[in-house]
Amino acid sequence: MADIPLPPGFTEAKVTQAQRAFESVLGAKKVFFTDLDRTSYEDKFAVDDAAHHPVGAIAPESVEEVQAALRVANQYRLPIWPISRGKNLGYGGTAPLLAGSVVMDLSRMKKIEFDEANGTVIVEPGVSFYDLYDYIQANNLPFWISTPGNSWGSVMGNALDRGLGYTPYGEHTKRICGMEVVLPSGELVRTGMGAAQGAPSWQLYPFGFGPGWDQMFVQSNFGVVTKMGLWLMPEPESLMGMDVEFDRPEDLKAMIDTIGPLRREGVLQQSPSIGNWLRAAAVLTTRDQWTDEPGALSDAVIDKIRKQFGIGWWGVSLRLYGREEVNKAAYKILEKAMNDINPMAIKPTSWVKGEPLEYTGWTGTPMTFPMQNVNWYGGRGGHIGFSPVLPQDGTAALEQFKRTYARYQEYGMDYQGSFAFGERHLLNVNAMIFDKDSPEMMAKVDPFFRTLVADAKQHGYCEYRTHLDYMDLVSDTYDFNGGSLRRLNETVKDALDPNGILAPGKSGIWPKGSKGRVA
Repeated sequence: MADIPLPPGFTEAKVTQAQRAFESVLGAKKVFFTDLDRTSYEDKFAVDDAAHHPVGAIAPESVEEVQAALRVANQYRLPIWPISRGKNLGYGGTAPLLAGSVVMDLSRMKKIEFDEANGTVIVEPGVSFYDLYDYIQANNLPFWISTPGNSWGSVMGNALDRGLGYTPYGEHTKRICGMEVVLPSGELVRTGMGAAQGAPSWQLYPFGFGPGWDQMFVQSNFGVVTKMGLWLMPEPESLMGMDVEFDRPEDLKAMIDTIGPLRREGVLQQSPSIGNWLRAAAVLTTRDQWTDEPGALSDAVIDKIRKQFGIGWWGVSLRLYGREEVNKAAYKILEKAMNDINPMAIKPTSWVKGEPLEYTGWTGTPMTFPMQNVNWYGGRGGHIGFSPVLPQDGTAALEQFKRTYARYQEYGMDYQGSFAFGERHLLNVNAMIFDKDSPEMMAKVDPFFRTLVADAKQHGYCEYRTHLDYMDLVSDTYDFNGGSLRRLNETVKDALDPNGILAPGKSGIWPKGSKGRVA
């Protein structure tokens, strides 16, 4: 254990004592402290392979075992890092922020409770998008789920990190309704209407009485969520839409200024995402098939790739869900709006209930193929994301793209970017794909990321989520009144977790007296 970072103030003997205490309350088969165990819980996409190593892991299988494990952690003042399934690749995966923490792996908690009458579900942390999809199919339930690009992940974990999908229910955190949470002390609480014993409306009305706590447990370290209610989309009567390609980088402005009003008006109820050519090409081919030139790809190579696959510089998939007659009317509006801004190509699509269904993210089908993009450079592929929040303004978005694209070229990286629509905002998701077997490339990633953060901050743009390495950096960009939001978060943290044992440093929230702030 000499080469393994220990928690602050710990000796190997004290870690061994805590390990034995976990074994006494969970059983030895749910406690993992070997070298292989520790390696298994490292970040597979880490920029710095020496960072964020856990000292061990535990895998409780029930709420009662979560409570018991947190009591042990409090007894020994041992930091715990909960994960749902550990598939949040590009943001830290299974690894803890604070080296020496014990990972609390909740992937064995996989219960599903479905309310067909109201279209709601209660899931535990270990339920993946594949699990929920299979449950709905097996029980012939008339509902669609919304899936992200990596459906290996946890339904709960994705919503807790504000992950996105492709359907009208794609802003997953907005579909949360009612949680069961174990506080750092081990006390069990239920939020919203769940605070009333026996209330039948726990998954129907998210607010309850008094403060609404569901969002307080999103991206925070205030508790361990063991159950989460979610709303699901009723299976639509029809689906209509189009895949649209645009030829020039500058077309981004017209795309955003056209799609944004349709989204705000409600003609489009999904959350479409405009992606550049590499988002499509990186799952179809690899870089070495086109060039061995160093640095960012030239326009000539980009043109060859685009021509081969018949894709635009930007592409967007727009979908309409619901009653067929309503969709037909909305489609005409959508078609005219797209034609008015001179697309390179429009490919229409339609489906009516009873017809064979396409198995894509647009129909709530789980998938993992987008993860193929990490093989773009070869070697041990990985990525992290830089994702600032922007207004739905085409000029602002184009300027942000040009700044970011110039930085990709400066650092010799190939640009993969997208602009995902909320109801009023844009998420500018930029993927930094890398080859972990290239020391030269890996040396660029950290300064590249920090430069992008600084560039965006100059215009008031900050990230909506980030990798473990950068939680403090991003937290610092939320700097109104000298960082009063962080002070508020840390005041709540200290009240709920006086021993500072639960996920120290998560989202830049550190317990009082911590030595762990990472600049």
